[in-house]
Amino acid sequence: MIKLSPSDFAYLYQDCKYCYYKKIKEGITLPSMPMPGVFAAINTRIQGTLVNKNLKDLSADLPDGIIESQEGWVESGIVPSTDVYIKGKYDLLVRQSNDTYILVDLKISRPNDDHVDKYKSQLGSYHFALQNPAQGKPINVTRMGLLIFYPDIVTFKEGKANLEFPPKWMEVPVDEKGFLTFAKEVDELLAGSLPKETKDCKWCLYRHANGSGAANEDSREEIPF
Repeated sequence: MIKLSPSDFAYLYQDCKYCYYKKIKEGITLPSMPMPGVFAAINTRIQGTLVNKNLKDLSADLPDGIIESQEGWVESGIVPSTDVYIKGKYDLLVRQSNDTYILVDLKISRPNDDHVDKYKSQLGSYHFALQNPAQGKPINVTRMGLLIFYPDIVTFKEGKANLEFPPKWMEVPVDEKGFLTFAKEVDELLAGSLPKETKDCKWCLYRHANGSGAANEDSREEIPF
């Protein structure tokens, strides 16, 4: 059985099937790029203050529900018709008044229209794991979405610089059939031979540079957590 990490889907899997295959099948991971500590600090402080709060109290534009858990590990059973299972850590679970849940992925990022498509496989995999756990009771998740924070306005008062991070909600449709199709696609990729390198993959280009140049800096505008 092959473990799949949801955090790989939005970038590594989409960016380069060759690098993804090498990581999953051969354990060859890409060099990690250190994340500036300020972003990790912002993420930790935002998440740490949300538990037991109603999203609707943070902003009228957010869903109604109490944030019940933060950064929970999940592991699924085997995805039907595949040899893969899901294991990873979601950001937030929000309990609704009808005792069903909203799965929330928190991003420190500039909101873009392509976010829903980019992260639907990641959230779909967490959704599958919560509804089909390897152990314990299933959690009924009926909604999913991205809770996005991006600095907007800075003010200076009493010797402090205050950055405003207005939250933005982007609903991600629950698509169980779509996730199963995606998981089967990943399973077939991993069961086959090594894919070709992606022409514009920075790490593939770096491997062929033979030490003649440094790796390009990561140009992503968002923080991958």
